[in-house]
Parts: sequence; C-alpha cells; structure tokens
Amino acid sequence: MVKVPGGEIELRDDRIKSKWKAEIRPFLLGRYLVTTDFYYTITNESPNSFNRDLKPVVNISWYDAISFCNLLSQKAGLGKSYSINGENIVCDWESNGFRIPTEAEWQYACKAGTAGYRYGELNNIAWYNENSGGKIHEIGTKEPNPWGLHDMLGNVWEWCWDLYDEQVYGTYRIFRGGSWAEDARGCGASCRRRSHPTFCIDDLGFRLARSF
Repeated sequence: MVKVPGGEIELRDDRIKSKWKAEIRPFLLGRYLVTTDFYYTITNESPNSFNRDLKPVVNISWYDAISFCNLLSQKAGLGKSYSINGENIVCDWESNGFRIPTEAEWQYACKAGTAGYRYGELNNIAWYNENSGGKIHEIGTKEPNPWGLHDMLGNVWEWCWDLYDEQVYGTYRIFRGGSWAEDARGCGASCRRRSHPTFCIDDLGFRLARSF
C-alpha cells in the first residue's frame, strides 16, 4: 500500500452546482486495484465468469466490497473497520483494518498533487473505450500517478464509502475513476457516478484503504 500524506481537496457536484473542501488525514491506499485472484483467495469462493488472474475483480457490489474488507482485516489480525447490521453499516475511522476510501480520499490520492482533470496523458495512464479493445486489462500496465498509484483512472470504476445524496437518492453510493468501457470525459479525477449498493457490473471494482 502507498502512504498518502494529509492535505485538503476541493470536491464538486456539477448536478447541483456545489463545491466544498475536505480535510484529508494521512492514510494508506492500495497501489493496485483488488484483483480476481486476491479476492477469491481471501473469500475462498470461485468466480462464475472470470478466471483467477491479475485483472481487477468486478461484478462486486458495494456490500461485497465492505464484507471483503472486514474478512481481510480478520485474516490479517486487524480490527474490523465496519460494523454490519443488515443494511446498516457504520465505519470506525480509528480502526487499523481495511476499508474502502472516501470519495475525498480517492480524489485527493488520484490527483496526487497535480492540478488538472487528469494526472497525465490519458492514453499513457488509463484503459478506456478508445484503447481498451473493449475489455478489462491486468493491473499496473499503465503509468502510475506521481504517488505510485496505478489505474486510478480507467480500467474499472472504484467504489467509495460515501452516500451520493441521501435526500434524493437514498442509499446510493459513489464510485469514481472511469473504466475500460468509458469515454474519455468520464475518466477524470473529479468525475462522480453513483448507484445502489447492490449494483454489480463488469467495469466496477474497488481498491483497499487503511487508516493509521
């Protein structure tokens, strides 16, 4: 995992023309997306439609990602980050266990101190619809961002912790980053998407984070 320094990030919601700033505490973030091989090794399950390999695991719901984090924490001898009571899930931000990043953490880590919509030239850093050949690719085959994080843009979308807009969308959660099937404009540090936490699709996965 990569140690991400503390700082501040400005987020925005173009839908309601809103901007806000978030303080970021230092945290750890996976250098790579969670792969199919790692996911199914930890869960002791077998994928229905994908071989175990170094491609990002997909067809994973937000709930699946949360459960995986707790299982991995347990196997690693760490405290669990999430208290799960049915659909009511609470995060213990002081836990040393695995979790998924907040959207502020994700965007801050994606930008890695850069100022633009992307941290590099898109073809060099991301698999998206114009260069992916219509398929997912192994992790780490494109250039990382300045902090050494791979595939922050493109390849697969990444689940984040946050609710999108509880008053309007209820339990919908945020995902970030674009994917192999996304057009260029969807692969940017500030692009926000959302769906129900049970949603699964073949270009949406996740990345691990930890507080410390």
